[in-house]
Formats: sequence, C-alpha cells, structure tokens
Amino acid sequence: MAWEVLLWLFSFLATIILLALAIYQLICLSDLEFDYINPYDSSSRINSVVMPEFLTQGTLCAMYLLTGHWFVFLITAPITYYHVRLYMQRKHLIDVTEIFSLLNGEKKLRMIKIGFYLVLFFIVLYRLVATAVMSLIDDDDSLESRMF
Repeated sequence: MAWEVLLWLFSFLATIILLALAIYQLICLSDLEFDYINPYDSSSRINSVVMPEFLTQGTLCAMYLLTGHWFVFLITAPITYYHVRLYMQRKHLIDVTEIFSLLNGEKKLRMIKIGFYLVLFFIVLYRLVATAVMSLIDDDDSLESRMF
C-alpha cells in the first residue's frame, strides 16, 4: 500500500509542475499581447517548456496505465494523444513569424489546459489523501493485531 501513496505523491507533484508550465506559457503569451516582451523571447520561452510538459504528461498517462488506475488513465489519455499528434505533425513549437496570428488560439488552448490540469489536480489530491488515510488505517490495524 505504501507504493500507492508514492504513486499519488509523484502524480501530485507532476500535476503541480504541469499546471505551473501551462500558467507560465499563458503569462508569456499575455506579456506578448501587451507588448512587454518581443515575439522571439516569448516563443523561445514557450518552446523551451513544451517538451518537458509533453514528457511529464506522457509519463503520468503511462504510469496510470501500468498501475491499473483506469479512471485517471482515461482522463489523461486524450490530452496525451493530442500532445503526441502535435509532436508527430511538428506543430508543437510556436513559430516566431506566426505568433501574432495564432495568439488568441494559443491563449485559449492554454486556458483549456489549465482547466484540465486543475481538474486533474483535484482528482489526484483526493486520491492522495484517501490513499494516505487508508494506508494509515491499515498500518494501525496491523499494529493492533500484533499486540494481541
């Protein structure tokens, strides 16, 4: 049961990282929209965190599949498929020359990702707390049975 607590703890940290990366990308796009940074800096900052986001999301999805957590796997599978499709079509990076024409669409995409990662965050948080409590109850029961 302790391995499951570690699984959900890792999922919790990975979900926080995914949420932070999506918020960072949205901030970069907003800064570009309000002309605080130039298009090259904005696209290079966003492009530098795209692959870590994709790899973290893919790792989470594969981990849920391998451990048999089907509900959470089915929730994370569509966005993982979307990331794989973007990568295979080579549309995962933002082009400096087209960033202004794609700005509104990219901001909407980041907002949808933030919403998805927030839902995933609350699911993972619930599972982490529930698993930790059940682990503590099971450990307490096993200690009582050893005493008598």
